[in-house]
Amino acid sequence: MAISGLSIIGESINDSVPSTNKLFEAHDIDGIVALAKTQDEKGAAYIDVNVGLRSPEFMAEMVGKIQAVTDKPLCIDTPDPKIAAAGLKAYNAARAGGALPILNSISQLRMEMLDLYTIQPFKPILMVSERAEGSTRAPNQTAEQTYETTKALIKAIRQSPYKIPTDHFIVDTGIAPIGSDYEKQLKRVIESLRLIHGDRDLAGIHASVGLSNFTVMLPPKRADGSPVKSALESAFLTMAMPLGLDMVIGSVARKYEVLAETHAAMVCLKKVLASDGYDALEHVMAFYS
Repeated sequence: MAISGLSIIGESINDSVPSTNKLFEAHDIDGIVALAKTQDEKGAAYIDVNVGLRSPEFMAEMVGKIQAVTDKPLCIDTPDPKIAAAGLKAYNAARAGGALPILNSISQLRMEMLDLYTIQPFKPILMVSERAEGSTRAPNQTAEQTYETTKALIKAIRQSPYKIPTDHFIVDTGIAPIGSDYEKQLKRVIESLRLIHGDRDLAGIHASVGLSNFTVMLPPKRADGSPVKSALESAFLTMAMPLGLDMVIGSVARKYEVLAETHAAMVCLKKVLASDGYDALEHVMAFYS
């Protein structure tokens, strides 16, 4: 269930999800289509489609099969230009009520993906957690680096032949797992959102993260059965949405809600953001106990 003002890109059809990988390996198309229908029914604004390293033809097949059972727009999710091209070519905007697909993702090292706009206009997810240093990839370690990468990437797209409206840009700052954030990457994410949101030249852009990565490898519940992952993810959303985060690649099965500042998950998140190294992990462990 989503918070008002938050759009969920349903994450289930992704080859990196073990249960979905089994469906892909078994060529269980009916099972994959069922995932699309379920996510649609539970309120996903977009349906993510990530087929891993499978063929462009398979991506095209999946786009057609999924669009046959849902009128929600799709997120074509691949770093491979050929697979992305096949998905965009197969996409039927009329089936989605004229809505454009999302393409995940373009970075400074994958600017050639922008040329796929000639096949099918799309809303680009811009991966700003990394930057180009010459021909090599460098992870952004500070909020300032993330902000500067955002400005440079959007400037380059605005100077391209493709007249992509500002409100079609979706910035992904990346997100660190709260249970292993020894390098204060969560602070980078929050502070970079603050900088981006405060820049008038970037007014109108959207911001997203892969929300499930925030609680990856953590148990879903405490020993007493009380949920934990949804509470921690809600704490992050409570803090990040006022800073411009309005989309997530996430689960439609989770109950997301705005939390009070005194909620235990909010207190935990604030302590993690204020801590260094293993102290951050200790706060998460204390929250579980």
